[in-house]
Amino acid sequence: MQYFNLHTHQFKNQESILELVNQYPWEFDSSITNYSIGIHPWHIVEERIAADLAVIENKLSLQNCLAVGECGLDKRIEIPMDLQKTVFEKQLLLAEKYKKPVVIHCVAAFQELVEIKNQLQITVPIVIHGFSKNQQLAAQLLNNGFYLSFGKYLLRNPELESVFNSVPENRFFLETDTSEETIEEVYALAAKYKKITVTELQQIISNNFNAVFNK
Repeated sequence: MQYFNLHTHQFKNQESILELVNQYPWEFDSSITNYSIGIHPWHIVEERIAADLAVIENKLSLQNCLAVGECGLDKRIEIPMDLQKTVFEKQLLLAEKYKKPVVIHCVAAFQELVEIKNQLQITVPIVIHGFSKNQQLAAQLLNNGFYLSFGKYLLRNPELESVFNSVPENRFFLETDTSEETIEEVYALAAKYKKITVTELQQIISNNFNAVFNK
């Protein structure tokens, strides 16, 4: 593994890249090598929740299911927050039961996210994917045990450089999500910001992968 992509929706199956491909329970693709599986808050369908959770639990016992997610909270959608929280909490408890890390989608609900994690006493690693916020929020999340993953916003917003550099080397990942940019491009810029080589960065993220995913 030269590169680890923490979160992508595009399965490219390249030898040099370990991709954590996002899967949804209602359209599961068994040909994908390594994946996370979860109910995204955008895609909550009340009549389907029990069936989706059953699929997630079934997959969590498999070796190539590396994480729960993406799941989380989003205040900018019309799905009621109470329902979002219920679905999210059920997924966190499954992650805890099967000792799998969690990949998080969070929009304007970070306070609720921290409260739920602490209230449920979740001990598995939780990674906020696509982090794009300020240093103050980054510090709060890190202090509460979260990991941060950076991707397209790092490439597009130069102001994120200082935020990224404030994150300890054992607490971050890199990703592409749905962007056209490659994981190699994300690594190249991240290495430049950290003032290290891409090879050194690959080693840091490899260590983080081993710690979080028990590999």
